[in-house]
Amino acid sequence: MLESTVPNSLDSTAHIIQIALTPIFLLSGIATLLNVFGTRLARVADQAERISQAIAGASGPEQHRLAHRMNALRRRSLALDAAVILGALGGVATCGAALTLFVGALRDATVANILFLLFGLAILCTLSALMVFGFEMLLSSRGIRERVAVRQSEVAEETGAPVDTRR
Repeated sequence: MLESTVPNSLDSTAHIIQIALTPIFLLSGIATLLNVFGTRLARVADQAERISQAIAGASGPEQHRLAHRMNALRRRSLALDAAVILGALGGVATCGAALTLFVGALRDATVANILFLLFGLAILCTLSALMVFGFEMLLSSRGIRERVAVRQSEVAEETGAPVDTRR
């Protein structure tokens, strides 16, 4: 009789571990997103440093343009901060979901409501982080288009070439 319960117990334990580890794959994706967010935030910080140094030597309209660019970088950094916070909360909720699965299975307790809440929170935070990251990407591309337009205007003034004003 003991032999028939051991394989069931082993199978049951393996299944519990499989179920508890499933959310960790989501956690791996969230970690990758956080890495992307961190890299972009470092790029924003580098640009802000270069612009702050350039402002000191600039005058008049150039100083105004650089100040405007600093404001845009500030908005981007705030968007990235929100994405990082939401991604981290998604990671915390995912870990909570994995822990709830594991502990709930070991205790034979009904934890469906807690699991549903934590996994739902993980998905919601990750979705929100992606949306805020998309917003930051739009801010970034808008800034690039503005810099290109300024450079086109400068070239047009120097060479007399026509400027394409479509955005």
